[in-house]
Amino acid sequence: MMENKRQGIIVYLHSLKHSKMLRKFGNVHYVSKRLKYVVLYCDMDLIEKTMEKISSYSYVKKVEPSYKPFLKLEFESKLDKAKEYDYKIGI
Repeated sequence: MMENKRQGIIVYLHSLKHSKMLRKFGNVHYVSKRLKYVVLYCDMDLIEKTMEKISSYSYVKKVEPSYKPFLKLEFESKLDKAKEYDYKIGI
């Protein structure tokens, strides 16, 4: 089974009553009532077309892609020599 790569789209709305209409574009992951935005996931290859279509609606303020798929999520830890010494002696 091939897994489709997905990417998030953040859609800022004038009113939240239209948030249910965004379901037809992908999976609605989160709706913020206070800040009036919706996080929506759809296939990566359809992202440009979907963003264009969504931004053409009158109830949409702004549409932004999520950059999470392009970020490096593996982090390196740099050990501090002084802290390492403290751990060894049990402070």
